[in-house]
Amino acid sequence: MLNKIITTLVVLAAILFIVNGLRWLVDPAGIVDMFGLELASGVGLSSQVGDMSAFFLTLGICMLMGVVAAEHLWFYPAMLLLGLTTVGRILAWLVHDAALAAHLIAPEVIITLILWIASRRLRDN
Repeated sequence: MLNKIITTLVVLAAILFIVNGLRWLVDPAGIVDMFGLELASGVGLSSQVGDMSAFFLTLGICMLMGVVAAEHLWFYPAMLLLGLTTVGRILAWLVHDAALAAHLIAPEVIITLILWIASRRLRDN
């Protein structure tokens, strides 16, 4: 039963990340506010769309691959991306006088923990 709950949580998070990645590709103006950003222009817009879509699509695809292939190793890239994003946000707050983005950090930490649990349970099964 617990495996089904964890799998469902992973799939739901993966779908959310994939939708965010696709939104960056097709409607960046519609998603930019979600991250406290302003839409750039020129090369900056290219970087925003390319980097943000790649980030979210990689997260979602790796998470889905972990579930579909039942292979725990697929969860590690997603854990790294989310964990390093959290570290970067905290360092930005501590070192660069950025606002503490707790509303973004909390889901990153929670999903990373869910992925860690999923990786352990899949490895053990």
